[in-house]
Amino acid sequence: MSRTSFRTAYDEMLARWPGPVEAVELPTSYGLTRVNSCGPADAPPLVLLPGGGATSTVWGAFAAAGAYRVHAVDLVGDPGLSVPAAGRPIRAVGDLVGWLDAVLDGLDGLGAGRPVALGGHSYGAWIAAHYAAHYAARRPGRLARLVLLDPTRVFAGLRPEYVLRAVPMLLRPTPARIRSFLAWETGGAALDPVWLRLQDETAAFPTVRPVGGPRPDPAGLGKLPVRVLFAADARCHDSARVARAARQALPGARIDVLPGVSHHALPLVAAEEMARRLAG
Repeated sequence: MSRTSFRTAYDEMLARWPGPVEAVELPTSYGLTRVNSCGPADAPPLVLLPGGGATSTVWGAFAAAGAYRVHAVDLVGDPGLSVPAAGRPIRAVGDLVGWLDAVLDGLDGLGAGRPVALGGHSYGAWIAAHYAAHYAARRPGRLARLVLLDPTRVFAGLRPEYVLRAVPMLLRPTPARIRSFLAWETGGAALDPVWLRLQDETAAFPTVRPVGGPRPDPAGLGKLPVRVLFAADARCHDSARVARAARQALPGARIDVLPGVSHHALPLVAAEEMARRLAG
């Protein structure tokens, strides 16, 4: 596999998005960040972060389903078209929120220019939650609301079984290991074959350990409207139990559990349902 074959698979996935896609590379002190934007220019802006090991292209079905101007971000250091800066790796929560603040500054400069909804899936939701907890009071008016899609490590930890299954794939990724893990987690669901080919290609990227750290401060999250959607069949956590913990931590949030969908399949197969619930 090569970066050329990765780019081919990436572009093939991006070609399935609805309508024209505006692609930009936003400069930050942590490197160039690729953002793919799609949707009516006057629609409410929604910035979306993918889960770890995924790319911004996973949000194509959501862009097709929702009435938003979607700004989908490739995480710096993860597979995608973002390019980390030499000598300044992202190693801590402070690095992540500083990087994301610079990305949002860049989107403002491109005409977003109004409060945005910030959302993420899995690890991306953890990043979004930390940003909101840190900046909700410091940058009032920047965020309209926070959208957490089957968030991990926000309200509870990961199941040990999930971690044990994931470790071989994370330490030494291969296409076979990636597919085996996804088949296990999704219960053998029929996933988009184009997306699966792109996931195969991510095995060629240097292994990057996700940033660790504490859970986001619920007091900071409570300063914003928060919408949380859990995947009922997720294997990374007990969704019903984590939903209860989320309701206790954020009594003002709107929290639902979506039936019949797993953690890793959520952005691919439940986009229309997620968009419907977020609009309600």
